Amino acid sequence: MAGIGGAPAVLTGVLIGVLTAGIAYLCGCFNGAVIVSKYILHDDVRGHGSGNAGLSNFHRAFGGKLTAVVLALDVLKMVAAVLVVLALVRLWSGEGWNGALALYAKLWAGLWCLLGHMFPCTFGFKGGKGILSGVTLTFLIDWRVGAIALAIFVVLVAATRYISLGSVCATASFPFTTALLVSRDWLVLVTAALLAGLIIWMHRGNLRRLAAGTESRFSLHRKTDQKT
Repeated sequence: MAGIGGAPAVLTGVLIGVLTAGIAYLCGCFNGAVIVSKYILHDDVRGHGSGNAGLSNFHRAFGGKLTAVVLALDVLKMVAAVLVVLALVRLWSGEGWNGALALYAKLWAGLWCLLGHMFPCTFGFKGGKGILSGVTLTFLIDWRVGAIALAIFVVLVAATRYISLGSVCATASFPFTTALLVSRDWLVLVTAALLAGLIIWMHRGNLRRLAAGTESRFSLHRKTDQKT
């Protein structure tokens, strides 16, 4: 891989890694639920229900068509983070949009975008749990991986009405489907496991409530001040 401006390739690679991590993180900080609730509805979603800045809590607290706006924002920020990082890596390396380096770039962008979503510096490091942006990333990695995760989510939520259960199980499938369908490269699999583990860890409260039988079930109707 070529360096930039005569700089050693390794040093340039580190700089590119730091730059792309920062960009992806800032994309993740663009939290749809907080932005819509705080600046459009003037009622911060984090003051309702579980206090989580995610799509489920937003829907339970406010409902309405703005839920679709939150969904779109959280999907688009992951797409933007991955595309920007891919473009910068391609510019630096001279390689195309496919191949091992592109896969590493997608996972790197996804990791930092999720961290920005979960711990946004713009909103007091109090964000969402990352499932929507995480599912978006699975489709960007490979549509088959995304389709399997989405199918697991839809089937479990339809059968149990527990969004958290569908989210955790769909997330847990990611490292396995990546290994089966995309790559068995150790760095890819470690990163995929790290991403899945991070999202599952963010759902630890939901898992405790599921075990205790106190977890809230999904409803199409607005229900305020419930844990999600």
